[in-house]
Amino acid sequence: MSAGPDARQDLAGAAVAPESQQSGEPVEAAELERLRSEVSALHARLDTRQRRASVIRTLRGLLAAVLIAVTAFGLVSGVVGVWSARTALNTDRWVATVAPLPQNPQVAAAVADYATNQIFVAVDVEGRLRAVLPQQAAFIAGPVAGQLRDKVRETVTTVLQSDQFQRIWIEVTRRAHQRAVAVINGTSDILVAREGRVDVDLLPLINQVLRQLSAQLPTMFGKQLTLPDLSSGAIPDNLRDRVQQTLGVTLPANFAQFTVYDSGRLRAAQQAVATAKRGLAVAVIGTILLLLISLAVSPARRRTLLQLGLWLIVAAVAVTAALRAVRAQVLEQVPAGLYREGAAAAFTTVFAQLRERGVQLIWIGAVLAVLMYLIGPGRGPRWLRHQLAVGARATGRGIRTGTRVVVARGPGWAATHLDVLRVGGLVVAAVLALILSSWTALLVIAVVLAAYEVLVTVVARAGTRDVAGPGASAEIGAH
Repeated sequence: MSAGPDARQDLAGAAVAPESQQSGEPVEAAELERLRSEVSALHARLDTRQRRASVIRTLRGLLAAVLIAVTAFGLVSGVVGVWSARTALNTDRWVATVAPLPQNPQVAAAVADYATNQIFVAVDVEGRLRAVLPQQAAFIAGPVAGQLRDKVRETVTTVLQSDQFQRIWIEVTRRAHQRAVAVINGTSDILVAREGRVDVDLLPLINQVLRQLSAQLPTMFGKQLTLPDLSSGAIPDNLRDRVQQTLGVTLPANFAQFTVYDSGRLRAAQQAVATAKRGLAVAVIGTILLLLISLAVSPARRRTLLQLGLWLIVAAVAVTAALRAVRAQVLEQVPAGLYREGAAAAFTTVFAQLRERGVQLIWIGAVLAVLMYLIGPGRGPRWLRHQLAVGARATGRGIRTGTRVVVARGPGWAATHLDVLRVGGLVVAAVLALILSSWTALLVIAVVLAAYEVLVTVVARAGTRDVAGPGASAEIGAH
């Protein structure tokens, strides 16, 4: 039996199909292998990019951390530099800073002791006592001179803390500071005239003390001293000559003078000030630029600002410690005891504003660090923010409830206690007027009191109408 054409075709197809299927398997396997290699290459490339991005992010974080630390120290140093430029090198500000020094008990005690010693050197009290006492009584010259020393010291302290000497002190300080700034800037011929020294001259104080002692103890000098009165603050240029002529002695060259600058430190001071003037503006601008660059480079600005706050605290504490070390070194050169205590008190007064700036920087750094931490993604900040939100909502509900209660019942309560509220306002105003006695304060108190009385009256009348309203309505309904 012969097969038809269709049967032959089916047999041929069946014979060919296995051959074609066998030849297609290697092609599919090769394609699959190619796809796998491409996916592997893509994964490797992605991993390389991620590692590169991670390395770059780490480097940016490290660079931002270094720059922000330098920024913090630059900011604190800039504050010190600005204070120095505005205070230490500005005569008016310097005079205002040191003006309260004579009122400081420790400073006054040190200056009084120094001035007393200078007066006894100039007058030679014990020598004069020995000259006028009989030989048999010469032994009491020492004890009597000691008692006179106490009297002189008491007189010096009284003069120091008087209003008249305050004007003299301001003028003395102004002159000394102007000379010092001129020497530092290299614009003064004082280097030749005073051998490179700038001194704070206490001769005006000695002059005023001698005038007062001459009036209280005329026998101490053997005559009435005719010295100029410097209470107005006007100090004559020939004051030293007049004191010498009046006392009949030749005063030492450094009599009653504190040396502020000398030739050994003059050059260093000039160079330091010149460098500071040139570098101050550059430092301030550079600090601002460093801050901007730090924030631009940083991959996490919140963390960079947190670091800035912490570094501000560290920098302020470090600079404060350095200034204290310098202060300690300077005080070591002052004789221990009364003089060193007075110098320490003077340092405290002069640097009071700079200390305030340091404390402010510490607070700014602490607030900035805490704020940046609280807005962060950590578990603690999230919990705290949630609690703050819950508390804020509860507070808002309480305020709304309290407001409704006050609006509903406040006018009626005010109407019932109107007299008490009025009298209470007057009492509070009277107490404030006694405490704040200036005319401006009295005017403000009067205006606030008038506004308060008007407000209380208006609210009370509204409460009266609210109370009368229901009663009137009931009466009308009855009719």
